[in-house]
Amino acid sequence: MKHHLKSRGRDGSSGDAHPGSREEAGSAFSTSQPETPGSPSSGSSGSEAGISGKDPDAEGTGGARSARGNAPDLEGSPGMTLTPGGPEALAELKDKWLRAEADLQNVRRRARRDLEEGLRFAEEQTFLEIISWVDDLERALEVARESGGPENWVQGVQLVAQRMTEYLARRDVKATHPLGETFDPRFHEALVEIDSADAPAGSVIQVVRKGYQRGDRALRAARVVVARRPSGSES
Repeated sequence: MKHHLKSRGRDGSSGDAHPGSREEAGSAFSTSQPETPGSPSSGSSGSEAGISGKDPDAEGTGGARSARGNAPDLEGSPGMTLTPGGPEALAELKDKWLRAEADLQNVRRRARRDLEEGLRFAEEQTFLEIISWVDDLERALEVARESGGPENWVQGVQLVAQRMTEYLARRDVKATHPLGETFDPRFHEALVEIDSADAPAGSVIQVVRKGYQRGDRALRAARVVVARRPSGSES
C-alpha cells in the first residue's frame, strides 16, 4: 500500500506531483473513494454487515435462540419447585381433592347400578317373551285335550312347555297361583270384585291368568277376581 501511494495519486500522476505526508494521502484516499451502486454506505449498520459478511437478521435470531437457551428452567431444575402459598392453600387443595375423589366414587357406583338395572331389564323382557310362549302352548294343550287331538302331538307340545318352564325356574322365575290368598297389589291385578258370602272379603276367589315373579319382585302380576262382602250383610 505504501508503494502504491508513492507511485500514483488520485489523478493517475506520480506521487511526487502532490507532495504531502503519508497520513494526508491515506485520509484523502479513504474519504474520496467513490460509491458504486449496490455497495453499502460507510458508517451504517448495513455497511458493517456487508464488510463482515454477516446477516443481521440471522444474528438477531441466533441471539434470541441463545437467550432462550440460556434461560434457566425453573420447573426442571433440582431444588426449584412451585409450592402453594401457605397452609391455607394446601388445605384448600386437599379439600378439592377429597371432593373430586368422592364425586368419582359416586359416578362409579351410579354407573355400576345403571349397568345392573339395564341387564336386569333386558333379562326380564326375555323372560316375559318366553312366558307368553308358555301361555300359548298351555292354551294349545287345553284345546287339544278337549278336542281329542293325537296323543303324541299333545305329549310333544307338553314337553316343549315343560322345558321352557324348567328354564325359567333355573333363572329364579316361578309361576304364582294366588287362589284363596289375600289380595296383594304388588303381585295381583284385580279385574273385578264380586259379592261372596263364602270367601273372606279381599281374598282371591278366581285366577284369570297366573302370574310370575322373580325372587321377591313381580315379573308379571296375576289377574284375579277378588271377593267382597255382600251389601246388606253385617260387618
